[in-house]
Amino acid sequence: MKKARYIHLADMLSAAIESGKLVPGTKLPTHRAFAQQFNVALATATRVYGELDRRGMIIGEAGRGTYVRDLALPPTLGVQHTANDDLIDLVFNMPGEATDADILRAGLRRLATAGDLEAMLRYQPHGGRTHERRIIAKSLATTLGKVDPECLLVTSGGQHGLATLALGLFRRGQAIATDTLTYPGFKSVAALQGLDLVAVDGDDGAMDPDALDRQCRQGKLRAVYLMPTVHNPLGTVMSETTRLRLVSIARKHDLFIIEDAAYAFLEPEPPPSLITLAPERTIHVGSFSKSLATGLRLGYVVAPAAHVEKLLGAIRATTWNAPALISGLVTGWIEDGTLAKSQLTRRQDGAARQLLCRSAFDGMPLLSHRNAGFAWVPLAKGTRAEPIVTRLKEQGFSVSGADPFATGGAAPQALRLAFGGLAKDDLPAIFQTVRAAITEVSGI
Repeated sequence: MKKARYIHLADMLSAAIESGKLVPGTKLPTHRAFAQQFNVALATATRVYGELDRRGMIIGEAGRGTYVRDLALPPTLGVQHTANDDLIDLVFNMPGEATDADILRAGLRRLATAGDLEAMLRYQPHGGRTHERRIIAKSLATTLGKVDPECLLVTSGGQHGLATLALGLFRRGQAIATDTLTYPGFKSVAALQGLDLVAVDGDDGAMDPDALDRQCRQGKLRAVYLMPTVHNPLGTVMSETTRLRLVSIARKHDLFIIEDAAYAFLEPEPPPSLITLAPERTIHVGSFSKSLATGLRLGYVVAPAAHVEKLLGAIRATTWNAPALISGLVTGWIEDGTLAKSQLTRRQDGAARQLLCRSAFDGMPLLSHRNAGFAWVPLAKGTRAEPIVTRLKEQGFSVSGADPFATGGAAPQALRLAFGGLAKDDLPAIFQTVRAAITEVSGI
């Protein structure tokens, strides 16, 4: 069967890229220039570039054009966690302390002497054990107000919470508004469920309510996904005024509000949570991964009562229930104050790391929360992220560009640095290496 013209051209360019004839960073012609060069229709040229993008051969960059990708860098960098002992990992934020293992040992000893240990070996209620839901709900009172334990469901981590609501509350083809930069884990959940993500403009992680209103009038949206308190990857905290305006828009257009609070504990004095401002339509998703340990996969979803049964059905279909051993550990740490101490320690540790980061990148633009173990480094105009990522990889560092976080079009040119799990004493040298790579590539 004869190949379509656009496939033939895509194959030709793919071969040139794989052979090295077209080296990484080569700027490709515009769609119109390509069409003229090969005497094809503009629509055919667009299909060629679309096919090359699907194959991971090229990358589009906002305001700059289309470039040949470095095939040594996986397109999923920043989304899939692939361990590599040869690289210093600045992609995944894995906060931790040397004393964490001692806390785990103490918690396991406490569980070993508990009277209900045998019950942990059996199936649990899909939404979690009643007394543990009450403990978690009570612990959220200071930030979320009074939480009905019947509306709080225990999940196997925050990511599972996002998957649960996507599976339980949305249908394939429905559209959800997001920031132009958003959490890659939610992007992967949306892709798996066949949900369309619609990028809405904003300012440094705070979605513009007027832009959301315009988008709602242009097309049917079912929900809006937000990280109002310590945005990932920008670390910003949305103002109360913006939160109130977004709630007003959500009510006007009858949108669900998905509030992701993975890093919210880093902000000691946050504005009111979206679920306190709009409890009738907000699904609040949180976890203990970043405040305790990333390996302890426990989270929770707080939702309006009318949607609890659908969410329970999604939990039943995916994990049946969160492991009682993990929920028993975490709720024990909530009750004895270990969680509160760990959150305080994480904030103090993040603050110390931020000081080192800001010192190393003094004079360069930087976006971050003052207590976070990650930062966003926008690059100077005309500087591309991919050559910097490649150079750092050659020097033994794994760093993410903006692509995994971008929705709706070409990604900005920036680096996202995650340094929560690295030895603090090593950070000054690591940051200087990253800065040197940026300087060398940008020529600044």
